[in-house]
Amino acid sequence: MTMTADTPMTGRGWSIAIWGGQIALAALYLMAAWMHGTLSPEEMAKMGAVWALTAPIVLVRSIGVAEFLGVLGLILPAATRIKPGLTVLAAIGLLAIQVLAVPFHISRGEWFALPFNLIYVALTLFVIWGRTRKAPISAR
Repeated sequence: MTMTADTPMTGRGWSIAIWGGQIALAALYLMAAWMHGTLSPEEMAKMGAVWALTAPIVLVRSIGVAEFLGVLGLILPAATRIKPGLTVLAAIGLLAIQVLAVPFHISRGEWFALPFNLIYVALTLFVIWGRTRKAPISAR
């Protein structure tokens, strides 16, 4: 069957789309976790994260750890079907990072960061909506 604009997406189609969102979000946050968790503030500034030069290093590293744990929570519970509700909680935690990041970047005049933040927000909201309403994963 060919999908057209008026063909409704099946439950399987939604599940695939939401998994795609989860994987994309996990990849984005894994890159951010690597950056915040391993690079020096000077290296991060060269990549555009100028804020890391003035932030306490413990804050930068803590953000990296939170992002990494969020990635694990986003994928593992859903993939193993062990406590899959944790996937939604991990997504909510990742959304909280962005809820804090957006006003932080605005207050510093870092407008270039906002499109990236909004992509993270949109993907996270899609995963939260999808895993709570459209295609929840049942525990085994």
